[in-house]
Formats: sequence, C-alpha cells, structure tokens
Amino acid sequence: MAIVPKKPSKPLTPSPTKSELHVGDIVRQLRKRHHLSVRTLADKCGFSPSFISQVELRQASPSIASTERIASALGVTLGEFFRAVDPTPPAIIRVASRPVVQSEWSRAKIEALGPFRKDSQLEPMIITIQPGGASGHKPYVRQAEQLAVVLMGTLELTLEEEIYNLKRGDAAGIPAGNRHCWRNNSKRPAQILIVTAHRPM
Repeated sequence: MAIVPKKPSKPLTPSPTKSELHVGDIVRQLRKRHHLSVRTLADKCGFSPSFISQVELRQASPSIASTERIASALGVTLGEFFRAVDPTPPAIIRVASRPVVQSEWSRAKIEALGPFRKDSQLEPMIITIQPGGASGHKPYVRQAEQLAVVLMGTLELTLEEEIYNLKRGDAAGIPAGNRHCWRNNSKRPAQILIVTAHRPM
C-alpha cells in the first residue's frame, strides 16, 4: 500500500474568505487622509521615520502595542483603525468576513467584531497569540477601560506590578491608564476576547 506523505503543518492564518488587512496599507491611507508626512507621523508616535516607512512598505510588522501607538497618533482608536478601508460599520459581522490584521512581531492576529455603529463606545475584538508571542515588548498604557476573557489556551497578563496567569474562561478588568501586557508562554495558541470601552467625547 502506497504511503501518502503528510502535509507539513501550517501556521495559524486567517481563512482566505476573511477580509485580511495590512497595517502598512491602513497607516499610509490614514496618514495621507490627515495630510501628514512620514516624519511628522513618526514624531507624533515616537518612532523613527524609517520604521514608519518600513511599516507602510510592508517591510516591518509592528507589535499590537506599537500599532495602537500609531493609530493614536493618527487620531483613531484601534477599532477605528480597522474601519479606515470601509468606514461604514455593518450591522452583522459574519465569522468568515471579520476584518483581520496580522502582527508578525507579536506573533498574533487581531479580528474585529465591531463596532456596529459609528457612535459606538464599545470596540470588541478577538486576539489570537501564538506561542512566544506578546502584545508588546513591555507593559503599555491605554486610555480606555477594557474587559478581557480568555477563550482558548493560557495567557500571562502583566497589570501594573502584578503578573497573573489566566486560563480558558478567566476574565480580567483592565482600568483605563493601567500599564499592561499580554504574553503567551505556553506551547499552544491562546485566544482572548477584548472589549474596549471608550468614554464619550
């Protein structure tokens, strides 16, 4: 009987039917929309102009934390960052058509679940972090409250000076202004649902 060789395992990637976006394309589109030069944007978010250029040219993939810093410098939240290509939020987001952004540095993918209205104060998303991946190099501050629920695997959450090991089903409340960082120290992918609550302007 002929032996059929096994196909090599593939890294976790979004389904081809999902709307995969590239951070660099979104950054360039928003930067031009705001009439900012690469150097001006770099100054606003604290990165070098060469790094911003590399991101826009798809030569560098920023971490989740760095993506949030760039989005903030462009005057948008991470949820609004997803809507740069399609500014009209749908009432229903099918699982096969979630907007997806990859972060090679963080070894993670971010899938947007909303918002469903332009004036929504809630931004839900699912983040899948591969083994060895992290949301950032060190804990960072977000000026918005968050609720996080572990959907799969185990994750280490650094919240201010404390470190917590969370498993499937565990939830964490992250107050606005608190330094925090997510890290996957296990040998399996981990997934979290994060809902960010922005205060009304």
